[in-house]
Amino acid sequence: MPPRGRSPAGIILVDKPAGRSSFAVVAEIRHRTGARTGHAGTLDPFATGLLLVLSGTATKLASCFVGLDKRYVADVDLTARTSTGDLDGEVIEPTEAPSPAELERRLATLRGEIELPIPAVSAVKIGGERAYRLARRGVAVEMPLRRSRVDALDVITYSDGCARLDLRVSSGTYVRAIADALGGHCRSLRRIKIGPFSIEEVDPERIIPPDEALARL
Repeated sequence: MPPRGRSPAGIILVDKPAGRSSFAVVAEIRHRTGARTGHAGTLDPFATGLLLVLSGTATKLASCFVGLDKRYVADVDLTARTSTGDLDGEVIEPTEAPSPAELERRLATLRGEIELPIPAVSAVKIGGERAYRLARRGVAVEMPLRRSRVDALDVITYSDGCARLDLRVSSGTYVRAIADALGGHCRSLRRIKIGPFSIEEVDPERIIPPDEALARL
């Protein structure tokens, strides 16, 4: 019998619902399997979609999966910027929805290599403390810039000041920061792909063996 916590070993693809933290989803799987459990990239509580959960001895392979490119579909409200870059924050600046031509001009400036401030409500540490904890206490801090890569940033639909966008980005990209740079905020955010793994493959009961998962990278 393998040592406690090392089995079952593999990758579990989960569709995280809105309103739950990635930590809560991981804890639920850990409770069910009894194995050491982690994830390869968090999602904000308001976001939904693909979460790559590592179970048992596969947790040692986290570095192989954390840096994979991501694909998202986001609804961006271009009539207001908020304090958090999403619908949970307070409106800090009403904005005028751009014309389709102006929206495309803004999108063009955000493709390729970009550098944007990390959202104040994030898990990044500032002076040894999580930024979101400082924000909740009303402590204003200058957030550092994060360099990332946007391979695709395309409009799916645009009406009534809300743009549905298809984004293909490097790991570590904050979609909320892109929404803010466009003059709006995220109304919804769904991750549909992590590297070669897709939302269509989600099956919380299936554990992909480590060798099979690694062979797809």
